[in-house]
Parts: sequence; C-alpha cells; structure tokens
Amino acid sequence: MTELILTQPDDWHVHLRDGDMLQETVPATARCFHRAIVMPNLVPPVTNAQLAAEYQARIQEAIPSGKSFTPLMTLYLTNRTTTEDIVTAKNSGVTAAKLYPAGATTNSDAGVASLQQLYPVFESMAEQNMLLLVHGEVTDCHIDIFDREHKFIEQHLQPIVETFPTLKVVMEHITTKEAVQFVSGASDIVGATITPQHLMLNRNDLLVGGIRPHNYCLPVLKRNTHQEALQEAVCSGSRKFFLGTDSAPHEKHKKESDCGCAGCYSAWSAIELYAQIFDDLGVLDKLEGFASHFGADFYGLPRNTTKIRLIQEEWTVPESITLPNGEPIVPFHAGQVLQWKLDQAFSG
Repeated sequence: MTELILTQPDDWHVHLRDGDMLQETVPATARCFHRAIVMPNLVPPVTNAQLAAEYQARIQEAIPSGKSFTPLMTLYLTNRTTTEDIVTAKNSGVTAAKLYPAGATTNSDAGVASLQQLYPVFESMAEQNMLLLVHGEVTDCHIDIFDREHKFIEQHLQPIVETFPTLKVVMEHITTKEAVQFVSGASDIVGATITPQHLMLNRNDLLVGGIRPHNYCLPVLKRNTHQEALQEAVCSGSRKFFLGTDSAPHEKHKKESDCGCAGCYSAWSAIELYAQIFDDLGVLDKLEGFASHFGADFYGLPRNTTKIRLIQEEWTVPESITLPNGEPIVPFHAGQVLQWKLDQAFSG
C-alpha cells in the first residue's frame, strides 16, 4: 500500500492557546482536521458562554484563507459553575464542558475542588445533552502520580457514570489498562480519546538515559503494559475509542526549565503519527474509523464528507518550529522519521 484515502479526520481534544500562539496552532490543526474540540484552560479560563464566543472568534480569525475548519467550544467547569451557565452555554452553541480536578494539569488551578458540589451541574448537562469531558486524575499528594488515573476512576468517575446514566462522558487522553477496561465495560455513552504519545511511548521514553522534557505530558507516560493496553484498544476497532491528540504547545525554554511544562505539541504531524502507529501495529484498516468516524458518531455530529490523502513517503519531523513571537518550540517526535505524509495538494 502506497497511499491512504481517508474521510477527513477531527481532533477531539486540542489546546490552541490564545493570542499570538493561535497563528501557529490554528493553521497546524486545520491542515488536516476539519473540526476540533478546543480546550478551555486559558488564563483566565473559559467559564461562560460569552468567553467561549469571544475565544471562538479569535480562533476563527487565525484560520488560513481557503481552509474549512470548525472550532468546537468547551466550558471550563469550576465549583462556581451553575445550571444556568450550562443552559446558556448549550443554547449559544457550546459543545461540551471540561472537568479539570484543581491542580491536575496546565492552567487547572481554577478547576474543581469538590466533585459532589457539581452533581446538579452534571444533571443539567445530561438534560441539555452536553458532553462531559474529563481529565481523569486525582490530585491527592499522597497518591503516586502513576496511580492517579485509576484512582480517579474508582473514586469519582464510576460514581458519576452510575448516578447520571444519560450523561455522555469522554475520558480524555487515557493512559492505563484500567481506563481501557472501564470504558470498554461502560455503557455506549462513555468513550475515550487516545493520544499519539501514549500509543508510541511509555515511561522509559521519559526517564531512561536522562529526563526527556519534550516527552513530559499529563497524564504522565505509564508502564509499557499500559501502553500495550492502549494499542490493543485501537487495534480492536471499538467505537468507544477515538482520536484526540491533546496537542499542547509550550515554548522550548518553558519545557526545558527547572520546572518544565507538561504537554506534547503534535499538531504538525498528528495524522502522520497515527498512521505510523496503526501501520506498525498492522491495522491500517482501522485508522479511518478511529480518526474520522467514531468521534463524530459519539458526539452526534455528521461524519465529514471531504477526504484527505496520505502517501507513503519518508520525512523527518522538524527539530524545532519558530513561533510568531520568535521563540522556538520543539514538536513531538522532533527529528524522527515517519513513513506517511499528508498530501496537502490533495483536494477530495
């Protein structure tokens, strides 16, 4: 096989940031994705419908001429979020709301400290058919960072799913076999996104031979047995698992500082990375469902009608990219060779 023609994919989890950064992240995402679920963890966070509309307008201004790209907006949940906020946001076109446990990841300090307080909000979301997107980690300091995902499932996510059986839930960027098992065994309205870094890497790639800051993300990379569970999930062709890059840009000096930022910037090679993964696993026939069909179906949105073309051609991910402010950023898999390349001249 020397080419792949796919229904144009969507990214169901991406960080575009704000300000000048949008001039880099929006074109990078729009080069292959038709839609993207945009994370709301700005500073200050996107906590209401008005802020979401203003942020969407800034993103739209950065879309390259001639590109068809739709940012799907999300609300940042806090313990001050009200049921009225949910109704207003839904009526204004906001697609989902994001649950960040306070302190779990980048710009999450304003996140949720008490999940029980949000139960009326979850009930309203179920009534409004607004999806709940979950960063599934506990933040208790006594719990090992490698155990925080499966502890969150036990302590919080299982009770939420049981209490609100009509609430659509996406467990974002899953990293463990426990998460795969939970999602697989849950109802059809519980799904999960899987990133390229968690499919390609395990914690050896972060820690062996010295700390590799550009492979540092949250949730953190886990054992190879968990990596294998994620690979088995995408190989299964289950409709519960779909593409979400969690592409998260940080300037090079912020990643390589004495307190480096978490996040992998994969936007400029995202679909090629997934094609490489599925090819290496021997399941290229499963790529289109994962990348182009299952996410749209889960969100209740129409599948895209446009196509993209990938050609089998070696190319090297750049060692760095220069941001609009002149600062360098190191993309995920920098300097590594991939075997599939997006044909950007293709129009289908």
